[in-house]
Amino acid sequence: MRVINIVLATFLVVYSACSQSQSDASFNRAKMDSLFAKIDQEKQGMGSISITKNGEQVYQNAFGYADVAEDIPAGAATTYRIGSISKTFTSSIIMQLVEEGKLTLDTKLSEYFPQIPNADQIIIEQMLRHRSGLFNFTSAADYTEWMEEPKSRDELIQKIIDNGTVFEPDEKAEYSNTNYLLLSYIAEKIDDAAFADILKDRITNPLKLKHTYYGGVINPEENEARSYTLLDDWQLATETDMSVPAGAGAIVSSPTDLTTFFNALFTGKVVSENSLKEMTKLVDNFGLGLFQIPFYDKRAFGHNGGIDGFQSSAGYFPSDSVAITYTTNAVGMGMNDILIGVLSIYYDRDYELPEFKPGLELSSEELDAYLGVYSSPEFPLKVTITKQGTTLVGQATGQPTFALKAYETHKFKFDPAQLKLEFMPDEDKMVLQQGGGEFEFSREE
Repeated sequence: MRVINIVLATFLVVYSACSQSQSDASFNRAKMDSLFAKIDQEKQGMGSISITKNGEQVYQNAFGYADVAEDIPAGAATTYRIGSISKTFTSSIIMQLVEEGKLTLDTKLSEYFPQIPNADQIIIEQMLRHRSGLFNFTSAADYTEWMEEPKSRDELIQKIIDNGTVFEPDEKAEYSNTNYLLLSYIAEKIDDAAFADILKDRITNPLKLKHTYYGGVINPEENEARSYTLLDDWQLATETDMSVPAGAGAIVSSPTDLTTFFNALFTGKVVSENSLKEMTKLVDNFGLGLFQIPFYDKRAFGHNGGIDGFQSSAGYFPSDSVAITYTTNAVGMGMNDILIGVLSIYYDRDYELPEFKPGLELSSEELDAYLGVYSSPEFPLKVTITKQGTTLVGQATGQPTFALKAYETHKFKFDPAQLKLEFMPDEDKMVLQQGGGEFEFSREE
């Protein structure tokens, strides 16, 4: 769900430049099994995957645990917090309201929340496409201080007001959870119901999605997965109170339900053909609750999500009628790398199973040279470096902690986010590299 992040990518991109014949008539199931067995055995993640073709499930696998401490294994029906994939559900609900004439894409935010900054200039479509200019409330410096506490609609509206705007409406696109939080509140006002009930009435009951619902306190006894971060071992992650993200990220689901939903969305069972065209029309790479996901010469539409220690990705390839969903409650190997492997195996492309090499072993005393708070005038977040035992730990403002692995002298990485940090302890400096960007940080005194 969070977006300015050195921990998760805003949206999944799977790509390559070369060409190769492709076929989905059959695929190497044994190799797919081996990929997930290796991830499991090497402690590179825990989770579940589902692949459907023409609405029929052709592959499913679950590995690891829903609850590590209680030794509860993950299964096909285990549910995971799906974070921002919730936005695709919210967008679908908004488009249903548009089809029913209860709303238009040009309706102004001021009709529902006139107290929001620029509400008389912001329209529904701009919110759906992340073009409102409203500050992303989950990027607030104090977000992690209150995200695990129940919050009322009024409290969150006030935070949106206090945070203000970052650009004028329709000036550009910039991902903001605030948009979809407000869209879910608008749906509640129109349907005069809680978003949890709207989701049931409009989506999950009609599609018979038995494992998709608005989340609450995690209960592994009900087959709900807890989430974890990897330090010396899997450790419990934070647990956001689900009153906070609402339609921006509060939905819980299973991979099988998600592939069913995306297949239904693209076959006319959720919104009309015209609505789907609007949802898949990209403006500055943003659709309405959807992104485009390239894989060689193929193009899927979908979304990814991240909340606490959960990550997820769901996409649909219209040319092949193939839907793929991966959910994880513990990340070691990067989700993007896993999905490149999954898609390569499914589409019979050249792919070698990953080799996981151990990092350099450093003592707790050797890690002391890197500890501190680092800031950069070119980067919006501060990065705090601490340690737990012999593990170096990073945390950006408003973000979860992440374990860093040493791979060369003074060099560390966090593979799930394709992040690298190079320290210059004698100069009190650090260089952060991610996504083609490079930023120099200074250690604060």
